[in-house]
Amino acid sequence: MLLEFQCSNHKSIKEKVIFSMIAGSDNTSEELLKEFSNFRVLRSAVIYGANGSGKSNFINALSFMRDLVSNSINHQPGQGVFQARHKLSAKETPSEYNVQFVRNDIRYAYGFSVKQNLIQDEYLYYFPRGRKVKIFERIGLEVRPGDRYKGVFDLSVSILKDNRLFLSCAANYSNIKEIEEAFMFFNSDVVVYNPEVNNWTEYSIELMQSNDTIKKAFVDILRALGIGAKDVKVKLEKIKISDLPQELQLPDALKSLLGTKEGNKIEAKIVYDQFEVDLMTEESTGVKRLFQMICPIIDILNTGKILIFDELEASLHESLIFQIVQLFQHYRKDKFAQLIFSTHDTSLLDTDLFRRDQIWFTQLNTKERATDLYSLVEIKNVRKSENLEKGYVSGKYGAIPMLNKTFFHELEEVF
Repeated sequence: MLLEFQCSNHKSIKEKVIFSMIAGSDNTSEELLKEFSNFRVLRSAVIYGANGSGKSNFINALSFMRDLVSNSINHQPGQGVFQARHKLSAKETPSEYNVQFVRNDIRYAYGFSVKQNLIQDEYLYYFPRGRKVKIFERIGLEVRPGDRYKGVFDLSVSILKDNRLFLSCAANYSNIKEIEEAFMFFNSDVVVYNPEVNNWTEYSIELMQSNDTIKKAFVDILRALGIGAKDVKVKLEKIKISDLPQELQLPDALKSLLGTKEGNKIEAKIVYDQFEVDLMTEESTGVKRLFQMICPIIDILNTGKILIFDELEASLHESLIFQIVQLFQHYRKDKFAQLIFSTHDTSLLDTDLFRRDQIWFTQLNTKERATDLYSLVEIKNVRKSENLEKGYVSGKYGAIPMLNKTFFHELEEVF
């Protein structure tokens, strides 16, 4: 589970922002929370804000941290670390990323900073029985292991470079359980979906092929939405490029470049009462989106992962979003998955759906074009029974686009 994330100097985020999945003092809907140690942890959170206010940049910062942990081991000599610093930050100002999370009932704290496209510092601690223990601290290329870990990082240090995270190196060149657990949190547990980049069609087909329960759940959801499907037929198999059907053959120059490489051959059909429809070429965009999203979401719920989603309404109908949030909130007690998403859909601002500490806003400081991130809890005089949608639309909580009062008058003069 994710407990807290902090970052600074990342795109529109100039000064440090803090995002927390730890519940506040509000005792509303206590049954929706997960107790861990002295914390009460939230299962979902939503982020609102005007276009350009930094919602996507905040999610991008989380994604950047995850990807750098997973992939920096592959960085070659001379290859700098991409630093998406704020436009008004000095070149020597570091970009910082810090996270606290839980894996297998142990809390970890991990962070690093990037300065002038190189790793400046890094640390990893964990908290067995609630007590802080240093696993390592790193400044430049100097690694300082904790007392329990002296002498076990020698091989990992030997392959460390100033463009690689030590966590990535140690996860690949040591056999330390705590290192592996921390690495796997980023590499496996955090799932970031961006509709402009991700396509989960193959993911869905693989899940349906291997798990009849997920396949049945997908068909049941289609029926519940009034789509009327009776079944779904799926097939995913490896195929050599050279074995493609004649009508799909590639130009000779491209075939010689790809050589004997393999690709995935996808077949997916939605079965209705009197006919079946090819998903890729004949089905509606809405059903294609459902096919991509529903099965992975079921898998994320069952495996207790963290789904981070930018603009959820861009992929799913608002009524389905409401049901998905409810699903994360009320899923089986023995499972704990989390959903963090941004949206413009104000109909979700409902005290029957979210506690106040689950609602977050991004607002842009227009002078420096810098993002501020804050929770509804931080705003004074917000009653538990308040109409949150009305309060947000009226501008009470900030974070919405406010046109200049003379805008329409000036527009009339132009035309």
